[in-house]
Amino acid sequence: MFHPLPVYVGLRYVRARSHRFFVSFITWASVIGVCVGVAALIVILSVMNGFEGELRDRLLSLSAQVRVLATEQTEAGGHAPTAADWEQVARLVRSVPGVTAATPYEELQALAVRDPDMLPVLLRGIEPQAAATVTELRQTITQGRLSDLTPGSGRLVVGELIAERFGLAVGERLTLLVPTMSADGTPEPKLREFTVAGVFEAGLPEHDSTLVFANLADVRALAPQGGEQGVRVRVQDVLAAPAVAARLRAVLPRSYEVRDWTQDNADYFRAIRIEKTMMSLILLLIVAVAAFNIVAMLVMVVTDKRTDIAIVRTFGAAPRRVMGIFLTQGLVIGWLGVAFGVALGLLLAFNVETIVPFLERTFRFQIMDADVYYSTAIPSVVHASNVVAVAVAALLLTALATIYPALRAARTAPAEALRYE
Repeated sequence: MFHPLPVYVGLRYVRARSHRFFVSFITWASVIGVCVGVAALIVILSVMNGFEGELRDRLLSLSAQVRVLATEQTEAGGHAPTAADWEQVARLVRSVPGVTAATPYEELQALAVRDPDMLPVLLRGIEPQAAATVTELRQTITQGRLSDLTPGSGRLVVGELIAERFGLAVGERLTLLVPTMSADGTPEPKLREFTVAGVFEAGLPEHDSTLVFANLADVRALAPQGGEQGVRVRVQDVLAAPAVAARLRAVLPRSYEVRDWTQDNADYFRAIRIEKTMMSLILLLIVAVAAFNIVAMLVMVVTDKRTDIAIVRTFGAAPRRVMGIFLTQGLVIGWLGVAFGVALGLLLAFNVETIVPFLERTFRFQIMDADVYYSTAIPSVVHASNVVAVAVAALLLTALATIYPALRAARTAPAEALRYE
């Protein structure tokens, strides 16, 4: 079977047993270094993808995937939408493709008071029987019932951390102070005593320590024009929320503003992207060190094979063919490490949830302490794009590592190499 000369000789050099132990050691160190670097990158990125997905799920458990709000110009003009207007907007939103549910809401900044403690909270008025509300909130209720939030009942569902702060249980009383404005523009705070009907735990401190839910009618009666009003929208595919928001902007009047969860939580996910980028660059240094090992190994091989290079050149091989021999050897070694690394990385990434508990039992320690973290499990989500990007980056680094030794081999002068043979 015909093989090009550079490929044939390069593969022979890879398979041949070197008489120099140090060269052989560096070769295997290079393969293992590339393998470890690639595997570590795949596992770390997969774990960070898992944490990103878990954070997204927790954020969206009680946050709107898409919100429809009145624009500032509309509110400033004194023509703020009424409750009937918001119901009409909700019906229009439900007719848009990709929307599964839409319900009006209202939010007020308030101060929870229970002698001697006070805590700023966000009072959100909801419709307990609405599909969107049931999907978001019911699964997080740990005490009480969501159905108890009936109109005019004066009942609340509070976050777990708020309940702990005030020592609240179902049936106990909590006073809310709501800052409102009178008709002439003077501050007119309102006090109202509510009964705790339930406690929820979303697993995110931002929600558990600040959110308080009441019936929408009760909140509107407490401050008719004092809070943020709008429509909360749930979509079929949470990742398609920006596209659904764009469709909503096309059908709604300009007096309404549409925001999706990627805008509301941009800081969280921007921080995660920065962390993933920095972690990738740091771990790529492992592959870079292995690439330097490939350079050192190939330089020693070129020195050791000077006689072979001279003989090949004497038989008429062009310098580019000599370069091809050592390019082939370096690429095979580097790409072998990349292949092993991808296989090892995928094996570990797909079994993180099994490997981590085994390590915790074996070494008797807990990676995610339950006293510190809401979630003690380490999730892992493998994205094909991450695997391809890591493999391509490693292949490029190892390919670059072969250029200098190959050029050095091509510059070998046959007469000088054979002078003392």
